[in-house]
Amino acid sequence: MPELPEVETIRRHLAPHVEGRVLERLTVHDERWSRPVAGTELAAAVDGRRVEALERQGKYLIFVLEDDVHLLVHLRMTGTLLLDPVDPPRHGRVTFAFSGGRTLVFDDPRRFGTGELALGTPAREEFLAERLGVEPFSPDFTSAHLYALTRASRAPIKAFLLDQRKVAGVGNIYADEALYRARIHPLREARQLKRGQVAALRDAVVAVLEAGIAAKGASIDDFRHPDGVAGSFQDRFLIHLREGEPCLDCGRPVRKLRAAGRGTYVCEKCQPRPRQAATRRSASRPERSAAASS
Repeated sequence: MPELPEVETIRRHLAPHVEGRVLERLTVHDERWSRPVAGTELAAAVDGRRVEALERQGKYLIFVLEDDVHLLVHLRMTGTLLLDPVDPPRHGRVTFAFSGGRTLVFDDPRRFGTGELALGTPAREEFLAERLGVEPFSPDFTSAHLYALTRASRAPIKAFLLDQRKVAGVGNIYADEALYRARIHPLREARQLKRGQVAALRDAVVAVLEAGIAAKGASIDDFRHPDGVAGSFQDRFLIHLREGEPCLDCGRPVRKLRAAGRGTYVCEKCQPRPRQAATRRSASRPERSAAASS
């Protein structure tokens, strides 16, 4: 799934080509994309409006149109936006026709991607506030804020990071990379983290997202730039997808496990596994004497 760096890469690539142009016609070929709004109804609201800005929040790509109309696009698992494709994409679900003859196609083999319409800035803000937490690049993403959020969470820290209502834009790849850099095991409960660990995690999240953007994203599944070129962050992974390979710090083999329902990569020397609840219970139970057990 494209995460924050991939969506930001797409935004930066597309912005010079669509900002200032008129979205002359939006054609929804797959009604699932705009559901529950009919494709023709969504198109009627955006057709003929100039694109004032192309923005991003979390994993949403937002077309800001004149008259305070907002089209919020989410790529989900396999969505890709292709600019002026030479050949018709096999799984084109939506076509954007801009003034000047530019064409943008939303290609999505698994059909999970979505388009949402928000009429007015308040409607946009309400929509996003219900779904997204703090932006990692905003001034509000402080270690104090993150620490306060973790106090109320019994979830493993990997699941906590993947919850978009906590931190917007972080997905499986960048959660693994951030936890490795912060030396935190993905199964450790969020509320068990100490202030210093949370501060390290906050800095690691920002660092890996910045590195991902600098590499123009990671292309390990379906992600491509709008011109079809792949990103290169997959060549710089420190832990993700490196099962069985030596840890770059200690040399111990990287393990793969399941956390938050996702394949997760960890070095259990650099990221010590938390003690299990059963182990804690056993350790706290007094030993029986030999006479009592005979």
